[in-house]
Amino acid sequence: MTEIFEPTSAHDPRLARRVTGLLGAFNVAGVVDAADVRVAERVAALAGEDDERVLLAAALAVRSVRGGSVGLDLGALPELPALGELPGLPGLPELAWPERADWMAAIGASALVASEVLHVEHDLVYLDRYHRLERQVAGDLVARIELGPPAIDPGVLAATLRRVSGDHLSAEQAAAVEHAARHRTTVLTGGPGTGKTTTVARLVLALADQFAAAHERRMSIALAAPTGKAATRLQEAVTAELGALGALGDADHQIAAPQAMTLHRLLGWRPDNATRFRHDRGNRLKYDLVVVDEASMVDLTMTARLLEAVRPESRLVLVGDPRQLTSVGAGAVLSDLVAGFAADPDSPVVALTENHRSTEEIKDLAAALRDDSADLDATADRVLDVLRAGTGEVTWVETDDPIGALQAECTAAAVRIREAALTAGPEAALAEIEGFRLLCAHRDGPYGVRVWNRYVEQWLAAEIGAPLGSAWYAGRPLLVTSNDYALDVYNGETGVVVTDPVGRPRAWIAGAGAPRPFAPARLDAIETMHAMTIHKSQGSQATRIAVLLPEEGSRLLSRELFYTAVTRARESLLVVGSEAAVRAAVTTTAQRATGLRHRLGPRAV
Repeated sequence: MTEIFEPTSAHDPRLARRVTGLLGAFNVAGVVDAADVRVAERVAALAGEDDERVLLAAALAVRSVRGGSVGLDLGALPELPALGELPGLPGLPELAWPERADWMAAIGASALVASEVLHVEHDLVYLDRYHRLERQVAGDLVARIELGPPAIDPGVLAATLRRVSGDHLSAEQAAAVEHAARHRTTVLTGGPGTGKTTTVARLVLALADQFAAAHERRMSIALAAPTGKAATRLQEAVTAELGALGALGDADHQIAAPQAMTLHRLLGWRPDNATRFRHDRGNRLKYDLVVVDEASMVDLTMTARLLEAVRPESRLVLVGDPRQLTSVGAGAVLSDLVAGFAADPDSPVVALTENHRSTEEIKDLAAALRDDSADLDATADRVLDVLRAGTGEVTWVETDDPIGALQAECTAAAVRIREAALTAGPEAALAEIEGFRLLCAHRDGPYGVRVWNRYVEQWLAAEIGAPLGSAWYAGRPLLVTSNDYALDVYNGETGVVVTDPVGRPRAWIAGAGAPRPFAPARLDAIETMHAMTIHKSQGSQATRIAVLLPEEGSRLLSRELFYTAVTRARESLLVVGSEAAVRAAVTTTAQRATGLRHRLGPRAV
């Protein structure tokens, strides 16, 4: 290679070339990266804006969206963490943040606001797209409420409540069913074990009974969730509950078994547009009732697309736990709905609070993590007390050697999956996958999924006394990481590799219905799942969960992250990490800047 083609220096891709002033200083400090800078420069050039404070605000607004916020909160910026270390850079003086009042005035008077590239509202600086999305979501929700309550038959409702009551329906669950019958929109919230699925099945039946009394056809019902795994779990649980009530069938008082699907499939995914769907205001969904589970995972964009696709007269039920991790995309819609409608006398939100599970220690730990006390240290003390008091259902291993704490159990679980795959078939192997799951906060690094998947594979090979031989070895647990509409395989679904009778590996994916085999070459977005991230675990559960907490300085540690991990456990929980890591998780809450709750206040929009 000649000298002219050889690189002359290494360049960090997060650093924008030839940028100076405020943008340059904040870029070099790692507060904004090159993409943020270039977007800000481009829109400023188009609008004729040259105030470097305004350009900095635009770059920070782009960064905010990437971090999950809908808008930029200038008041929180002095504490804004850097995006990451930039090795090899000289030491920098402390950053000079613009004075907030002058900064906000400059933004408000800027060409970017005049041209509606940026908007200033609710003490936030918005990019135009997210300002429009937030206003749309608020407007559509308020419009549904202002249609007024649907007509109901009180006699039919009373008969339905008698039909579904009994040992499996508490007073607050019955109240939630009645609330859903009397509202076009219902937001059903509750933590683990509060009976959300039990309630959903009964409110589906109550709404179907009301519909049958008013129309000469059956109610059409769609069950949906953000991931394939969550949709499958919803369908299985609701179908089982309705079957136990004798509600499924062809008789007049029965309903057809509802089908579950991902939100992308429900709305009609378009290969030519990642954020638009076939169903919208001009092509509404046909369903009379749409139920969306795991609503905490639904971001602002998807919520907007859902609301514009559901017919105004149709019933909409959103179900979720606002304490869990928020969506990967921008927004914190479910928690905003709970907060925004809190003082509304006609609130669509109904909360389930009574825990019906027998897993007392897991229940106590989840309750401690839900403590909203202002004394964060006291809350951390309570969480630590629950962890230390564990008698088997919850175990805490405080150690600097996570390998020593987890190797034996992770290896044993991998061996069980492999033996089931080799001797009992795909259904048995898939059942073993649901028995144990290791959850990590990170994808990379010593506490990350990639490293721990390699560890487990090494331990498995050592245990069986032979190399695994192939990436598609028998007993490899699988996680689908994106939707494949052609194959009907969806993000979040799990699977396992099993060899067929002639020795060829087949990936068996557990989606809706019976597991299906695929040739490995047909599957693109697949990861090994001896370990998985806590974010990816949302919408799923396992009999036993092991949670590996990273070091206390991790930027991902938060109470929502820890709570989500804890509540994935059906029967037992193992927490591995230091006291400092536990305290850091409990005393750090995930903050997302949004204005949706303010728009829902007294019908503000």
